[in-house]
Amino acid sequence: MQVNQQQINNWKQQYPLLEDVLSLRPVFWQNPKQTSMDNVPPMAVSLEDMEQAELLWQRFAPFLAKEFEDAEPSDGIIESPLREITEMKKALNAHYHTNIQGNLYLKCDNELPIAGSIKARGGVYEVLYLAEQLAIKAGLISKEENYEMFSKPAFRQFFSNYSIGVGSTGNLGLSIGIIGARLGFQTSVYMSSDAKQWKKDLLRQKGAIVYECEGDFSKAITLGRERTQADPNAYFVDDEKSKQLFLGYSVAAFRLKQQLEEKQVAVDADHPLFVYLPCGVGGAPGGITFGLKQVFGDAVHCFFVEPTHSPAVLIGLLTGEKEKVSVQDFGIDNRTEADGLAVGRPSSFASSISEKLVSGVYTLEDGELFKLLVMLSDSEGISVEPSATAGLKGPGEVLGSDYIANHGLNEEMITHIVWATGGNLVPREDMERFYAKGMEILNDQLKY
Repeated sequence: MQVNQQQINNWKQQYPLLEDVLSLRPVFWQNPKQTSMDNVPPMAVSLEDMEQAELLWQRFAPFLAKEFEDAEPSDGIIESPLREITEMKKALNAHYHTNIQGNLYLKCDNELPIAGSIKARGGVYEVLYLAEQLAIKAGLISKEENYEMFSKPAFRQFFSNYSIGVGSTGNLGLSIGIIGARLGFQTSVYMSSDAKQWKKDLLRQKGAIVYECEGDFSKAITLGRERTQADPNAYFVDDEKSKQLFLGYSVAAFRLKQQLEEKQVAVDADHPLFVYLPCGVGGAPGGITFGLKQVFGDAVHCFFVEPTHSPAVLIGLLTGEKEKVSVQDFGIDNRTEADGLAVGRPSSFASSISEKLVSGVYTLEDGELFKLLVMLSDSEGISVEPSATAGLKGPGEVLGSDYIANHGLNEEMITHIVWATGGNLVPREDMERFYAKGMEILNDQLKY
């Protein structure tokens, strides 16, 4: 849609918070359209779809364990640890003068096998889904056979007749490029200008073709979609519209439920679960939110977090226009150090679902990402990339609002989970640079 100044002024009057969003001030927005799971209308995905996705992961586990050294210890199951971060909770309370009382955990998707980020869930899953469809159709395998067969040269030769394309700010491209090339697909990744150089270099090293695009994520995904769809033997992984990406992320809910049970953490109406998810185009946090809602119902409250310069999902949900508007339509530059979150327009598929499920969205400035990175490293010895720290400010943001009171909750009974979305593959020198920048920001603040 064409957005003009009059339309923006109308939205400002209707949604006063938009003034702060457009002024790049950090905000916390509570979603008025969030619906009880008893009243949620039928959606484009279901619990049965999630269960089928989990079965696909299990079928491919022997292949993943054989092909990827970091997936071998888990027998090919792509999953991350859930770690309690009590020292970080103390650091957050001290630095931000908050009082987080419930337990605080980190969901360490920065440690996920294959891609070292949350995108190993969605990106790897969609490529495996495609590979299975093609192999079954060609009569190469059936679902009852051992999928370790996908490692055979005959399969790689077969997949070399097909190509895969994806547009990415970085981590999705890594997951698609790594698994696609390993299976034998001709894999092309269209990277936005804000993608980190080391991610481009690693993709080329793994056998993917990298196209560097002028412009942001929207430009990269548009170019990738056009070029890929021009080839009849090509498949485009569409981060703005993909059901399979969404389902790949959603399966995390089954795994998290098991992890919480193992730690004897109750999740019910009296023991709510608050989950904080860094958000780019919205597919990963949307898929995980959908999955968690299927598993825990109204006992789970999910919050997305975006940079102040890239509030794509917030603006889309706040105005109700979702993918029809971009941050650039409102004069926001979409420039952020959080490359995985540098997205100007939200996913149409994910937004239509998240609109009814997400509890709220908050934004934060880039400097906070680097501060949180230092605090996490110093308190817990855990290193993540800047965008993966975004959820750490979530408990304080929510507890500092009237959300708890509005929902009649006891904050002492809340379990908080921050989703760490990436970091394991970041080169040491880059991580040292991130840390140094965070220390500089912290020291500058101490001067005043």
